[in-house]
Amino acid sequence: MRLQRNVWFATMGVAALVAHEPLHGGAADTNGPPHFQELFRLLRAHLPNTSDDDLNRAAVQGLLSQFYPRVILDTNGTVSGRREDGLLTRTAVYDQSYACLRVARVATGLADQVRSAFEKIDATNRLKGVILDLRFAAGDDYTAAANVVDRFLTHEQPLLEWDDGSVRSTAKTDAIRVPVAVLVNQQTAGSAEALAAALREADTAVLIGSRTAGQAHVFKEFDMSNGQRLRIATGQVRVGKGKPLSETGVVPDIEVAVPADDEKAYFADAFQVLSRPGPRLRTTNSLAQAGSTNLTPRRRVYEADLVRMQREGSNPDERDAVGAPGIRTEEDALEPVVRDPALARALDLLKGIAIVERSLAR
Repeated sequence: MRLQRNVWFATMGVAALVAHEPLHGGAADTNGPPHFQELFRLLRAHLPNTSDDDLNRAAVQGLLSQFYPRVILDTNGTVSGRREDGLLTRTAVYDQSYACLRVARVATGLADQVRSAFEKIDATNRLKGVILDLRFAAGDDYTAAANVVDRFLTHEQPLLEWDDGSVRSTAKTDAIRVPVAVLVNQQTAGSAEALAAALREADTAVLIGSRTAGQAHVFKEFDMSNGQRLRIATGQVRVGKGKPLSETGVVPDIEVAVPADDEKAYFADAFQVLSRPGPRLRTTNSLAQAGSTNLTPRRRVYEADLVRMQREGSNPDERDAVGAPGIRTEEDALEPVVRDPALARALDLLKGIAIVERSLAR
């Protein structure tokens, strides 16, 4: 039947679920689901006000939902990530020392763009840290992802491996040697996930945000009769010394749970104020979790204040930061305050590292 042939073609690699003939005879499996063809035939014959197109659409959506993200239907009929334009879409500098590089797609040419952007900013700002913003970033080029990671490493080591390829870093003296924080969210997909995971596996970056999409697979693509493309995961991607990436996504080191609408708003403008409760923060560090139970309201203490208090021999934890003499608060600051929760955590982390490194260098 035409309808059945459409369903088989639409599901391609999962056609094994659609047996040509329903099974008869033998003991019935009452614990399992009904056979697809049997259910499909009964619905078609007896479900009122349901067209062939309705059943076809439901069957396709059900199969795609069941096997997502290993099976993805590209409704645009094109595959992103083939061009070099629009890979690095935004660069910004915070507090004159921390660069934020926003990635839209991971594809050939991204590593060179990251390197060029860093050198241009570092030439005038003497950067102390880099934030690689991979929120809403995607791609399917794992060689390109590994090449970005390679820009941050000085020695040779395995980075990424998949069924028909692998990439190792190269020994070099001109690597980007500043602390790195990576922002990720549920829309960080494909080779962007692999990029984040490989940076962490190489002990080069801390991941901040929410669990990624879980789409870091090697896909085989099929052209559909309606112009769309079906992508079926045929292989795993591994980081470091063969550690496979999970189908449930990459879990960040510091989790920042932000409602989806708020995250999009902050992504568009990191300084805007939203009249909603703040995000929940979670980290894999048990000591940090214990410290986060302190609910005493405290105003923000800035880096310069911490340095001055350290020179004076003061301990900021032993005094009331609210109204403490000589401490600037957010209300007193002339610079706008970053309200984007994930970005703010990344800046706080990099500033803390800079303070510790300066103390150790004395």
